Order: sequence, then structure tokens, then C-alpha cells
Amino acid sequence: MKKTKQLSAGLTLMAFGLGTAQAEYTLNLMKGVTKVSNDIYDLHMLILWICVFIGIGVFGIMFYSIYHHRKSRGHKAAQFHENTTVEIMWTIIPTLILIGMAIPATKAMIELDDVQESDMTIQITGKQWYWDYKYLGNDIQFESHLDEASEKVHRTAGANPHSVPHYLLNVDKPLVIPVNKKIRFVLTSADVIHSWWVPDLGWKKDANPGFINEAWTSVDKAGTYRGQCTELCGRDHGFMPIVVIAMEQPEYDAWVEKTLAQQKQKPDLSDQSSGDLMAHGESVYLKNCVACHQINGAGIPGLVPALTGSAIATGKWESLDGFLRAGTAKMPSFAKLNAKEFAELMTYVRNNLGNKVGDTLQPKQTALPDDDD
Repeated sequence: MKKTKQLSAGLTLMAFGLGTAQAEYTLNLMKGVTKVSNDIYDLHMLILWICVFIGIGVFGIMFYSIYHHRKSRGHKAAQFHENTTVEIMWTIIPTLILIGMAIPATKAMIELDDVQESDMTIQITGKQWYWDYKYLGNDIQFESHLDEASEKVHRTAGANPHSVPHYLLNVDKPLVIPVNKKIRFVLTSADVIHSWWVPDLGWKKDANPGFINEAWTSVDKAGTYRGQCTELCGRDHGFMPIVVIAMEQPEYDAWVEKTLAQQKQKPDLSDQSSGDLMAHGESVYLKNCVACHQINGAGIPGLVPALTGSAIATGKWESLDGFLRAGTAKMPSFAKLNAKEFAELMTYVRNNLGNKVGDTLQPKQTALPDDDD
């Protein structure tokens, strides 16, 4: 009786859960948008139908034998052993089947590992909990974080995930690639094991600290393709999605030119209004700090100190600036931020999250000497 109640409760919870689930349920492997993904799909279907055919043959013979040779019809069990012909057949036939399956499988594996003659190379570095992309050969490099809308919703109690398009599957900066080009990926990690997976590309690859893994793709169709980290990499593992945008060559060339120009620009050191500093500071905070210090600045008791009422956060801004640039054993250095981002972040932290210092910091105050060059 107890087990029946437990089963009923489990089924009820499952029914409620299905109503809010975000996953797309499918019954088969997807084809994808690359030659490799289509080859893997064809291999999958070939092996599936071989298994179906074998299953029908084996179970068909078994059920036929059980039904037509049952004891109620007067049949008696035969006594025999060491049938050489049967033993040879059940050895040779499965061997031939396995060889027939191994040949296309081996071809697919060789194709997956063939990164030679690629048109371009992109380095992918997994970090807790975002991706760093570096285009080797043209100096483009950027971080790709979970988009702000998803970040706010999943950290706010009672928020509605359905209100956010592509909830937990969208990023602030997607990886952009050209179509019909062979693109080599080199994957590594800066901390723990991650795994880069976009289903439409047909494969996934681990990003291991201290090691380099290789993979490649050539996308046939322009579009947006989404994926996720598929290695349990820590507390926020579920919040580091992947977005790949495949563009036609002219559009891709224009994106490269625009991105390179933006990367060469010095940060804007002009004064900003308090409202702009706070709004932009929230974006910087959500991208860099919220995973540990939480959306309300409360931190994690016993693990991550709170920013609310923190002496470092609310004391002299110069001390906070130096603290952020230096980092600690638990907190990485934020020297990657520019003067504008530092001013925005510190203004937000000092005047939100339960703090009210009342000051506004301008980019010129937080600029280093080379920021004016």
C-alpha cells in the first residue's frame, strides 16, 4: 500500500512537471545541418533497422516455437547437443553482421576526427560558467555569457520562465561562423571539465583543463543553432548555453570587420548619468558577479560573503577598485573590465543590493594611465 501511494505521488508530480518543462521531446536522433550530423543520423538509422530486424527474427522464432510446441499439444522436449552446423552458423552470421555495422561506423569516426585542410580555427575555452571564444588568425576574442533576461528570471523567485524567449538557451554574444567553410575547433578549459555541444552540428567534445581536444564542422545552412554544456561542471552548469550563428560569407565578413573595429575602440571615458551607471552596472554585475554573490547581493552563507553591508563594498571606492583588480583565492581578478565597466559596476554595487553609499563613480576616476592612449 505504501509503495502504491509513493508511485501515485510520483506520477502526480511528474504530470505537474511536464506542464512547465522547457525541453523539446523527440523520439529519434535529429539530422542536424552538417554532413557529419547527417552521416551520423544515417548510421544510427542503419544500426536501428538492423537491430529491429534481428529482434523480429529472434523473438518471432521464439514465440512461434513456444506457441506451436507447447506441452498442451503433446510435444515433448527434444534432447540434443553439439550440433556443429548450428554452432558454425551462430558464429559466422553475427560476425558478418558486426563487420557490416563496423565499416560505416569506422568511416564516420574517421570523418569526425579529420580536422585537416580547415579554412579557419576557433579556440573554445570553458570557464565557470561561460565560454571564451578566440578566432585564431584575426584577433577576435570575446566571452559568451547567459543572456540577462534568463539570468534575472532563473534567480528571481516566482518569475515566469515562459516570459523569456529561448529561456536558458540564449547568450549575450553568440559564436559567429561562415557557412560552407570547414571550421576547426580547439577546445580546452580554464578550471574544470566542460563539454561543448550543439546538437545540430552532430557531435559534442569535452573541454579539459590542461589538454587540447579538436573537432570540426561545416554548416550547410545559415541560421541560429543552440546548445549547452553537457558535462556537470559545477553549481551553475545548467546556465552556460551555446549559440552559434551561421552566416553567408558576405554577412560574416561584415561581422568580422565590425567586431574588429569595436575591439580596437577605447572605452568611453565621458561622464554618465547616475541612471545610466546603475543600468549598465547591473549588466556587468549579472555577467560577472551574480553566480556567487546572488542577484540580491546576499552571497552564500559560509561560502561566499554578502555584498550587502560589506565593508569592502561600501568603504572607500579606491579599496574596492584595487580589490576587484587583484582578486582573491576564491574570486578571480576582474582586470579584464575596462574603466567604464569598473565605474558602472562599483556604482551599482555601492548603491544597490541593500547598499546606499550615495556616490557615483565616473570612468575617468577608475581609468588606468593607458586607457587614455
